[in-house]
Amino acid sequence: MDRRQIKTRKSVFRAFTELLDEKGYSATTIQDIIDRADIGRSTFYSHFETKEDLLKAMCEDIFNHAFSGQHKKEEHHDFSDRDSLEDELTHLLYHLNESRSAIRSILSSETGSVFMSYFKERLMEMFDKDKMVFPKDVPEDYVIDQYVSGFTETVRWWMDHDEYSPEQVMDFYWKMQKR
Repeated sequence: MDRRQIKTRKSVFRAFTELLDEKGYSATTIQDIIDRADIGRSTFYSHFETKEDLLKAMCEDIFNHAFSGQHKKEEHHDFSDRDSLEDELTHLLYHLNESRSAIRSILSSETGSVFMSYFKERLMEMFDKDKMVFPKDVPEDYVIDQYVSGFTETVRWWMDHDEYSPEQVMDFYWKMQKR
């Protein structure tokens, strides 16, 4: 994408996030988004076919870097030399924190289930790749599902409790998983 396209997408994402906060998903129309983003209808449709496509693109935008597996030193954190599952999840929390406003808007509307479903799908892949030790008498997919569900609900809780750092939230999560 060129700079102009990136700027337009950011403007549309910002407008959509604000409208989710104000009106909710169902009440927000494409025309509302176009008006708020100050773009033309054809510009919107050159980026997104539907409002659902816009929501999916926002989720992908939020998750793409965090789930890329490529970590470099960044402005607020450095996970370039760490690769444990705990490090991966903490790194993910940093990126979710950067998108907190959008995530809160998504979770507070009827679109929350779409976000959580997409989030769980990406997390399942992450947990599945990790070499965790599973109890012998419990199905592996059940254990992964429990870890993923616990983490997604931890994130949902954290979105309303921003006084905690990503490291603190990760500590809360691991303590509960090791009970």
